[in-house]
Amino acid sequence: MGRSRGGLTTKIHLLCDALGRPLRLLLTGGEKADCQSATALLENQRAGAVIADKGYDTNAIRTYLASAGMTCVIPARSHRREPIPHDLELYKARNRIERCFCTLKRHRRIATRFDRNDAHFLGFLYLAAALLWL
Repeated sequence: MGRSRGGLTTKIHLLCDALGRPLRLLLTGGEKADCQSATALLENQRAGAVIADKGYDTNAIRTYLASAGMTCVIPARSHRREPIPHDLELYKARNRIERCFCTLKRHRRIATRFDRNDAHFLGFLYLAAALLWL
């Protein structure tokens, strides 16, 4: 668990397929940046394109995706000197991951983070993800 001014926090990093079904879950502390867990989520995965939000806009992720032969659909952050264009039509499909998060957070135990132990919380996340596959 991470520590912030509000107390202990946790971030859920999720990789899902084109149908919005979860493929891989990771937990990190709330203070860690999203981009630090991207390569762990994407390793040994095959995809035509990777759609992510601005939190994953780093040169390292872009080169990793290019070397893996995946199309990068990540909008450029506002502080970039030269904005990198992305496919706007393909980016509209990013709502599938948001819908997957909303479906997972229907479980009160996930939404309010009842579990104090990371292993227990991750275990229930896996259980909820398995229910989505059924």
